[in-house]
Amino acid sequence: MEKDLKNYEAWFLTGSQHLYGEDTLKKVSSNSQEIVNELKNSLHIPVTIVYKPVLTTPDSITKILQEANNSKNCVGIITWMHTFSPAKMWINGLKVLNKPIVHLHTQYNRDIPWSSIDMDYMNLNQSAHGGREYGYILSRMRRNRKVVVGHWKNEEIHKKLATWMRAAVAWYDWQAMKIARIGDNMREVAVTEGDKVEAELKFGYSVNGYGVGDIVEAINLVSGNRIKDQVELLASEYKLSPSLEEGGNKRNNLIEAARIELGMRDFLEAGNFKAFTTTFEDLHGLKQLPGHAVQRLMAEGYGFGAEGDWKTAALVRAMKVMSTGLEGGTSFMEDYTYHMDPAGMKVLGAHMLEVCPSIAEGKSSMEVHELGIGDKDDPIRLVFDVAMGQGINVSIMDMGDRFRMLINPCQVVQADEPLPNLPVARVVWMPEPDLSTAAEAWIHAGGAHHTGFSMAVTSEMMEDFAEIADIEALFIDKDTIIREFKKEIRWNDLYYHLAGGLKK
Repeated sequence: MEKDLKNYEAWFLTGSQHLYGEDTLKKVSSNSQEIVNELKNSLHIPVTIVYKPVLTTPDSITKILQEANNSKNCVGIITWMHTFSPAKMWINGLKVLNKPIVHLHTQYNRDIPWSSIDMDYMNLNQSAHGGREYGYILSRMRRNRKVVVGHWKNEEIHKKLATWMRAAVAWYDWQAMKIARIGDNMREVAVTEGDKVEAELKFGYSVNGYGVGDIVEAINLVSGNRIKDQVELLASEYKLSPSLEEGGNKRNNLIEAARIELGMRDFLEAGNFKAFTTTFEDLHGLKQLPGHAVQRLMAEGYGFGAEGDWKTAALVRAMKVMSTGLEGGTSFMEDYTYHMDPAGMKVLGAHMLEVCPSIAEGKSSMEVHELGIGDKDDPIRLVFDVAMGQGINVSIMDMGDRFRMLINPCQVVQADEPLPNLPVARVVWMPEPDLSTAAEAWIHAGGAHHTGFSMAVTSEMMEDFAEIADIEALFIDKDTIIREFKKEIRWNDLYYHLAGGLKK
């Protein structure tokens, strides 16, 4: 995955009209370019801002929006109405636009020049009602968008735009993304299933199944020299447990794990996959359950879902793209067990093996332990704790008539005591507003036990992403009241039942 997002573009489009004369339009153009330069130089803006000429006619608007659709690098458009831009001019262009929109409702001058203001100033600086005209047509057309209000030099405005841009890049990444479902779903499990055809129609990514034999074939082609180099790399990057050191009684398990990692990477790269799933119920031909291989592939940017959970694999990939270049990390996660002491109720998050080391505190330990599931050799895994800080858990479920996203911020805390006998990566958190309310709301909403967990992604990023994807988003946070949350679910059921008709 790219280390920054500067190869992606957000196009800056300014609306006006010819009514005000060429001198005014020259000022509009100059002002717009100044705003673009300010955004380009902002430390917060992750993508490349591209200035486009001022738009004054229906034809010019339609042309530029079609060009945005066809651009390989454009992930969305920033729109600003400097003057009054009659919104009927935007209709045909907006009808064909398939890229995300952010409406920057700003004006060139921050302050009103009280002693000198005249009608020339008023004619030039009409964002206050020009933006309302533009907002009307977007609402009339039921177009989802983000609205950012404030002066363009304000750092908080840059941060809000950056948040939207990260969501827009993640959405762009989903288009035509390929997910490999290695094996099938864990037997009899409901929430990890879903409509893959509807997902491709709705989100753009495709999910296709591959037999474990396809992976085994790639693993068997890995040469001995590559395995030797990989083992040396692992020994340098992690703290090996004594049994994995050269001469240790589990050294061969490490060698096999290195072979599995290289083979899985070869398979994923050859197929141009960005996310994948596995299941411990289908390991035919593998000597051990892929543990550290999945962890390291996630750390490189791959999305992952255990037990065939392709929706979470796609979600983890999107969250990794959003968090590019930010402090913190993102991982596949599962609410595993609770600490229900009334003095401090907590969740212990983990999985059998597959938690991404991007969220690790310090250097991870590479260990081998018995795994009583799958009837295979003892697998290698990275074991670590997670530093305290702000986190977030997100899940996507197929509700039959729509996809639903659940978003729950949390506070990562230290375990009450050391965990010397827990042989997996783990994180302890306190969900907002508290475990009792959060778990009850999660269950009322039909939330999955698998999540994308991040200490880099924010609720606002996920809200922007859900808006772009046009899916339901439910927030469980400090303001959640169960009675009101249940009402929201019921109202949403009605809205989404009717929404198809509203948007036609």
